[in-house]
Amino acid sequence: MTTSALDIRAAAAVPSMACRHHPRCPAATAPDRDAAHVVATHPEQGWSLLCNGVVVFDDTGELLPGGYALPPRKARCRY
Repeated sequence: MTTSALDIRAAAAVPSMACRHHPRCPAATAPDRDAAHVVATHPEQGWSLLCNGVVVFDDTGELLPGGYALPPRKARCRY
């Protein structure tokens, strides 16, 4: 499953939490969205909330604002 431009626009249309960090954290639709600061973490449940509104899971899956889910990323072999 891949992320389409329509899905990214739909996620961007939903307001997320306002980032107060300087420099600002990446938006939920940015490729580097995982670099945002963690504002809440629940390691016992396997997820963390980032300040851009993205929920990241221990299996590398993500839930974007607006409810769009990204599947876990597969580890790349470095041979």
